Amino acid sequence: MNKRRKLIVALGFGAITAPFASFAQQQGKIWRIGFLGTASASGYVKEIDAIRAGLRDLGYVEGRNIVIEYRWAENSPERLKDLAAELVALKVDVIITHSSLGARTAADATKTIPIVIADGPDPVVVGLVASLARPGGNITGSTGFQIELAAKRLELLKEVAPRIKRVSVLVNPLNPYNAVNFRDIAAAAKQMKVELHEFGVKGVEEFPGAFVAMAKKRVEAAVISEDPLFNSNVGIIAALAATHRLPAIGLTTFPDAGGLLGYGANRPLLYGRAANFVDRILKGAKPGDLPIERATKFDLIVNLKTAKALGIKISQQLLQRADRVIE
Repeated sequence: MNKRRKLIVALGFGAITAPFASFAQQQGKIWRIGFLGTASASGYVKEIDAIRAGLRDLGYVEGRNIVIEYRWAENSPERLKDLAAELVALKVDVIITHSSLGARTAADATKTIPIVIADGPDPVVVGLVASLARPGGNITGSTGFQIELAAKRLELLKEVAPRIKRVSVLVNPLNPYNAVNFRDIAAAAKQMKVELHEFGVKGVEEFPGAFVAMAKKRVEAAVISEDPLFNSNVGIIAALAATHRLPAIGLTTFPDAGGLLGYGANRPLLYGRAANFVDRILKGAKPGDLPIERATKFDLIVNLKTAKALGIKISQQLLQRADRVIE
């Protein structure tokens, strides 16, 4: 009887302590997170800081319980496939990426490692997931409504310069979803009776030529579409727009670089949300069961210095709507 009691006690104690032992093992684990960047690290400093801050707030500290493996394609889409393969070979626990191209490349590289999209167009529209509510597969994350933003940017540009009739749109021909991105702004331009001209740029060295071509077409304003190449080089684009005296609108960092207007999702906030997805996945959630989140905070930034240099008067109504005004 004594032996039997001892056996029962031992089994009971083992059943009680097993979950704690498992939890302790998980607590002591060093998670490996991969970041697949389509552009350059220098163009995404604030966004990466937001991801790292979000992870720290959730108890993940680099060098202690997480390691982040960064891979940047430096605006060379052809490198993405190899970089994604590197992260898969490292057996990372989660891959964070941005843009539809980054998400597609990661999805082609693995069907098992969870993928978190930090920012990009609607993944349903570009065919990455089945639905926003139940993505399915190994993909989840956030969308910044990049496709819809181009039309809204044209609307704001027309508001500050109502007489413009010929507008250029800067696009990246290497982005496979360029046609989808252009569709909405073309429809908006037709309603506004604006003549739209598309100018393609595949690399940094092509920016000057694109603006010379705009001048030859006598365009009166420019919309900078959402693309990692453009997001990483807002300073170059803003300087060229100023040289050619073109009112231009881009993402929210564009006015800080000297551009006239910026409009889009609050990027640090959006990228910071990626940390929450990572946390839930590391705790056992399946990415396909985590609904895609939509950006809820959009910022309008106005550069009054640039407006004055271009001879444009910004209405008080627009200034009151702005989240930030650069004077």
